[in-house]
Amino acid sequence: MKTIIESLNDLGYKEAIDKKLKENFSEALQDKNFKDLVSKLKIKEENLKNYTSLLQTSAVEYHNCKNCKSILECKNKVEGYAYLPKIKNNDLIFQYKRCKYKKKLDEESKYLANITVIGSAFYLKDARMKDIYTNDKNRFKAIAWIKEFITNYPNDKHLKGLYLHGNFGCGKTYFLSAMFNELAKKGYKSSIIFWPEFLRYLKSSFQDDYNEKYEAIKCSPILLIDDIGAEAMTTWGRDEIFCPLVQYRMDHKLPTFFTSNLNLEQLKENFSVTKDGVDVLKAGRIIERIKQLTDDIEILSKNLRS
Repeated sequence: MKTIIESLNDLGYKEAIDKKLKENFSEALQDKNFKDLVSKLKIKEENLKNYTSLLQTSAVEYHNCKNCKSILECKNKVEGYAYLPKIKNNDLIFQYKRCKYKKKLDEESKYLANITVIGSAFYLKDARMKDIYTNDKNRFKAIAWIKEFITNYPNDKHLKGLYLHGNFGCGKTYFLSAMFNELAKKGYKSSIIFWPEFLRYLKSSFQDDYNEKYEAIKCSPILLIDDIGAEAMTTWGRDEIFCPLVQYRMDHKLPTFFTSNLNLEQLKENFSVTKDGVDVLKAGRIIERIKQLTDDIEILSKNLRS
């Protein structure tokens, strides 16, 4: 039995198809960028004509790359990549190839693999210590503390963490994001959790890998609990999640960090009240654990987000 191609050939379609392919290829050659690209491919025109449409796409992206000065200027369909042809077995295959700017960016961002982020809407992966705003003396104590931690952590993995509190938008999360990024670049692993979202994240995994997810955060070498006290605490969140978490980290002397708009006395009040009632004693015990885990520093500054 003849194949479909053989049957089409018998009907004279092959010549018509070849003619059309050659016409399309010849027309495409009128474009300088297309001609420039195919001239670099050491392969017969007989093969090239079968890929005119794909080569036209490649020619545009190849031209874009030749004139690009930064990944921010990328005009290609997939940022940082060009869809280019490659010769294999005397035929063409097409694939996305990273540009030099994308390669550099990926290399510079490798450290991010050392930071686990869960639900942190405010984590700043580009935060850098050298960019921290230093024109406000109210920030000096926190800056000095963080720099000292970065210096000492490689020699002591059981340093106290920091309870960093202050008004909204004063830069608390930026400070600690910059510190975590600096440590990640040195190869140290850490975790950042946005507390309200972390609780929702755990609830969604009750029927799946809840214990695994909770243990990973509880045992993280360095942990930031971001925006604690931002929402009313539930009994479950306080007694089943937060309390065992800080107890474990206190027992194992694992550096733990907190950011909050509340000072510790206000946080105690926040922890005291749940929909199930008021328990000042239990809240007080939790605050004492936080005090043992951390140094307490306040930042008062203008709202840098506005």
